Amino acid sequence: MKTVSLSGSLRANVGKTDAAALRSKGMVPCVLYGNGQQVHFYADERHFKDILYTPDTKLVQLQIDSNAYQTIVQESQFHRITDRLMHVDFLMVDNQKPVTLMLPVKTHGQSEGVKAGGKLNIKMRKLKVRGLISKMPDAIELNVESLQIGKSISAGEIVLDGLQILHPSNISVVSVQVTRAAVSEESAAATATPATPAATPAAPAASAAKK
Repeated sequence: MKTVSLSGSLRANVGKTDAAALRSKGMVPCVLYGNGQQVHFYADERHFKDILYTPDTKLVQLQIDSNAYQTIVQESQFHRITDRLMHVDFLMVDNQKPVTLMLPVKTHGQSEGVKAGGKLNIKMRKLKVRGLISKMPDAIELNVESLQIGKSISAGEIVLDGLQILHPSNISVVSVQVTRAAVSEESAAATATPATPAATPAAPAASAAKK
C-alpha cells in the first residue's frame, strides 16, 4: 500500500470557535485515535489533496510536532453546501493488529461480453476488507477478460491473501449487462440467417402411356 506524509500541529484549544478560526486560515481540525488516547491537531487543507481527493486508499505517515504515527483515515467530513473539507479523523495502525479498510476495485482486460456488445458495470467501487496493514494492496484487481454477457464476479469469488472481504459472498461486484446494441446485433443475426426451405413434394409420376 502506498504511503503519504502529512504534518500537523497540536491544537492549543478545542471547541467550535477555535475550529472555525482554524478553517478561516485554511487549516483543517483533526483528531487522531488509538491506544486509548485522542490527539487533537490541525493540518494545512492543501496537504490533503493526495490523501482524500483520490480513489486510492493510502497509509498516512503522520507527523504531529515531534511525534510520528502510522495511520489511516477513518472518517472525513465535508461542508454540505460548499463541499469544503471540515474535519478528518485518523486511526493509529499497529502492524501486528488487523485493521478494516475500504479498498478500491479496479478491473483489467476487455471482457468477452463487452466485445459482444455488452456493458461492463462496476457495481461496487470499493470493498470493505479486514487484515494486517502489511497485507493490504493498493487496490483490488479483477481480471474480467472471460466475463460473458449476463455474468458477474461476486465477493465470494475474490480471493485476497491473508485478507477477509466483509461483504456477503453472493453480492455482485462486477458484471456485464446486456445492452440494446447487443440485442439489436442478435436480432440482426437471427434475421440474416436464411430459413431452411420447406421440402418440395415430389412431382407425381407420369401416367403410363396407353397401349
